[in-house]
Amino acid sequence: MKRITRAFVTALVAPLVGLVLVQGEASAAPAFQLPFPCGQVWEGQTRTNHSPANSVDFNRANDDGDPVVASAGGTVTRVANEGSTSYGRWVEIGHGSGWTTRYAHLSVQRVSVGQTVSRGQRIGDVGTTGGSTGPHLHFEQRLNGVAQRIVFNGSTIFYWGTRSYTSRNACSGVTGTVGTDSGASVTIRSGPGTGYAAVGSVANGATVTIRCQTRGETITGKYGTTSLWDHIGSGYISDAFVYTGSDGQVAPNC
Repeated sequence: MKRITRAFVTALVAPLVGLVLVQGEASAAPAFQLPFPCGQVWEGQTRTNHSPANSVDFNRANDDGDPVVASAGGTVTRVANEGSTSYGRWVEIGHGSGWTTRYAHLSVQRVSVGQTVSRGQRIGDVGTTGGSTGPHLHFEQRLNGVAQRIVFNGSTIFYWGTRSYTSRNACSGVTGTVGTDSGASVTIRSGPGTGYAAVGSVANGATVTIRCQTRGETITGKYGTTSLWDHIGSGYISDAFVYTGSDGQVAPNC
């Protein structure tokens, strides 16, 4: 019988790298991104004694309550609570072709089973529920129920150990609608406050794209009182005049 060499096996398998065979056909993974808002930097840890080993734990300073967002678009398939054991509060999203993602140890679950979510949509908050000893996000990518090595933005994360990762999730910006009680336009400023130079204006009812947000002068407007200012490309407007459907910060820091 002819002996199969390691070189022969390598030559045979090499063209299949990056594909997973499902029922005889190659199944491409979704374009997964980090499960955090655009621009945020998180430390991801992998270890051989993790369960499952291919999962990753994400941490950063003061992360309890930070937003967790969908790594890819899909449909929510599980919203469960294991109490003080295992995952604690967790969410699973199905992405088609057998792919799912899991988000565990959440303090809050913000979605329901059957709900359609888009990439970058907030689905929960970082917490320390279940078998966690401190706030962090436990994250998995699964194919037909089996945990896979995790890929973000087309690249496999580091195994085994710790690395820092910058999110590119929904980096095209967050949209909002400008609103004023009087119907007047809102002045665009060169910085986050009324003391900065006026560089333009945006009409009441206009749709704007928020690239990033920063803290500045506290302003009261149609949507409350806040020190948040939204960078919309040409300058800043107070978030008190912008409706996004969510309270608080929705875009990365400027």
